[in-house]
Amino acid sequence: MTVTIIIIAITCLVSFYAFSNEQLREDLIFYPPAIAKRNQWYRFFTCGFIHADFIHLAFNMYALYLFGRLVEEKFVGIFGASGKLWYLAMYILALGACLIPTYSKNKENYHYRSLGASGAVSAVIFVAILLEPMMGMGLIIIPKLFMAGFVFGALYLVISSLLDRKGGGNINHSAHIFGAIFGIAFMIVASRFANEPVLQNFIDQVKETGWSNIIYFAD
Repeated sequence: MTVTIIIIAITCLVSFYAFSNEQLREDLIFYPPAIAKRNQWYRFFTCGFIHADFIHLAFNMYALYLFGRLVEEKFVGIFGASGKLWYLAMYILALGACLIPTYSKNKENYHYRSLGASGAVSAVIFVAILLEPMMGMGLIIIPKLFMAGFVFGALYLVISSLLDRKGGGNINHSAHIFGAIFGIAFMIVASRFANEPVLQNFIDQVKETGWSNIIYFAD
């Protein structure tokens, strides 16, 4: 039983229960005024275990399953026996860290609410990209088109930034952006405790790979 599977299982159980329990949903959701006025800081973290609907939950947990297994394995390789604890700490801290800008912007906004694990999942995905920058990542809208992970990540951040500035909609793009940034920063800092040159390894992998493998069509 991996940490990734345990996180997915707990998130699914809590989310399913909250689908039919409005009170639980309201108690756990990210609601900035409740944090600012009533010091309910736990909402930074509990909101990551509830989701808007089944599709929202399925999308986040599928992404976590795909990338979480790789990152968890890499953490064990880098940190040894404590790798799983480092991985869990990164995920939990990302849940809260990704929402700090949102909180700062909406302290007095009594109409604002947010939920979902997207920010923490973004942290996991971008740590995977940092550790394996040349892994192929596809675009659903263009079948068989793949690009190196670091190119996909850069494109994702640019698009998310543009959508965040545009505003509107029900997606917290800010949480995605800051979750990604937190994940990268956490990995770079944490790897120093294991004397692992994560950033240099990233640069070396990108340099050593030919341009033909950056964007390509699969057969």
